[in-house]
Amino acid sequence: MLAFIRFADALSAAFGKTFAWLIMLMTLGTSYEVFVRYIMNAPTPWAYDISYIMYGTLFMMGGAYTLSRGGHVRGDFLYRLWSQRTQATVDLVLYFFFFFPGVLALILAGWKYADRSYGYGEVSVNSPAGIPIFQFKAVMVAAGILLFIQGLAEVCRAIQCIRDGYWTKPDEDVQETENVIMKEAAKAESDPHP
Repeated sequence: MLAFIRFADALSAAFGKTFAWLIMLMTLGTSYEVFVRYIMNAPTPWAYDISYIMYGTLFMMGGAYTLSRGGHVRGDFLYRLWSQRTQATVDLVLYFFFFFPGVLALILAGWKYADRSYGYGEVSVNSPAGIPIFQFKAVMVAAGILLFIQGLAEVCRAIQCIRDGYWTKPDEDVQETENVIMKEAAKAESDPHP
């Protein structure tokens, strides 16, 4: 089970970190659009389409990575007060009743939308550029598959926690800036000789 958890975490991290580079492309594209629109007075017809396609792709392809790191929204005001075994038991039940049905719906609906969109070469109606969007709809299927794999790993993680009494944590790779600052402040406070 641990090997599968590590595999799913690594797979989700690889896709999440790869697609995170879309932030740089979005920044460059938006900066270019601002420049040509306000300095050159020649706006592009494709900027809006490209920005929402890239943002949507980033959002969907980062979902499994976020799940692997426990970053999705939950009712922590109650959840954090429970024992780890209780947390794992609730997680396990909720994954089967809500998560997997939702992810399967995403995969099946995404497949239908992508197939239909590809069949007639769908383009965006939001701008005159006619940007093709069928490939964007295929991202729903890929994101759903990644979420399903990571969901299986989270079920394994919950089962291990119920059995062992503690959570198997993913490898630490990214930290919130505020957490880093707080750790450094606590370290500086406890160190009498800076």
